[in-house]
Amino acid sequence: MVDPSSPLLSPFDAGFDLLKEAVDAGRIPGGVFGMIDHNGHRLTRAIGHAQKVGGERPMTLDTWFDLASLTKVIFTTRKILELAVAGIIDLDSPVTTLIPDFRQYAPDCWERKVTFRQCLGHQTRFPAVEPIYTYGDDPDRLRAFVLQREWRDSEPAYSDINYILLGIALERLTGQRIREMDPGLGFAFHGDPAQTAATEFCTWRNRMICGEVHDENCYALQGSGHAGLFGTVDAVLDYAKSLLDSDKAGDPVVQLMRQPLSAKRTHGWERPYDGWSGGALCNDSVIGHTGFTGTGLWVDFDRGHAWTLLTNRVHPSRHVDSRIFALRAAIGDTINTH
Repeated sequence: MVDPSSPLLSPFDAGFDLLKEAVDAGRIPGGVFGMIDHNGHRLTRAIGHAQKVGGERPMTLDTWFDLASLTKVIFTTRKILELAVAGIIDLDSPVTTLIPDFRQYAPDCWERKVTFRQCLGHQTRFPAVEPIYTYGDDPDRLRAFVLQREWRDSEPAYSDINYILLGIALERLTGQRIREMDPGLGFAFHGDPAQTAATEFCTWRNRMICGEVHDENCYALQGSGHAGLFGTVDAVLDYAKSLLDSDKAGDPVVQLMRQPLSAKRTHGWERPYDGWSGGALCNDSVIGHTGFTGTGLWVDFDRGHAWTLLTNRVHPSRHVDSRIFALRAAIGDTINTH
């Protein structure tokens, strides 16, 4: 809900108008746009439909979203970095310190040398995409498949395999499956279908996906470190506010989140580069991340503000031109022009 006293009213309205244009044009069913300014003022507004196919429901500020790869930065990255700060893991040690059976039949292979830090920064040589769910439907067997497969040696790229491994490492350390862990305040690993934005009609599961994870690999693994988190706009903005507050307090976990590992990445997050999701006008203090379902979060530590765009752009199918990449960048530029 818009606070008319907020100094960010104009950029908020301008950013929301870009979302409205996309919804009105039929490129995206619906979405929620949210911001926090440097004084902690919160602005949120919803538009469009949470579901259009298989029943119609309006998008509201209480709508839950499948956050997709925001799981990586809201859940998995934080947990791994908290363990590192506590001295429980060494980020420069190989993941075999927690998963000793990883590629156990090839003791000298490159996979066994992959470190936690390399996984966080997507600096490994795992393939960008792998349809793990097509190899079976038993989650324990699929974990064994991930751990024992001879992975093709690819050029370093953003890869879900990195975070699937980090998730397995967390499971080994805690003795819990991901879905048994605390997802964080305001978050969950599932959504009430009546309150959750629908995603895609899945031709594999043969149903419209709503309230269960959209990502096929996460669904088949029955929980993973790379996807599966659900939340509302307020939950996402609460998390962003916690990062801003923790940064001011000198929290070493947030300092690691901000620490560059490459031209494009920090520990877990992206940082500004030519063509990135936050637009061309972000300063070097901004970190951000997106999710395949149409979600995104960006945090500007220098200016003390954050913004999130949550949409169901894959509903009812990913195979349309939603122009989500241009929309994200345009909203970021609008915010940072003011």
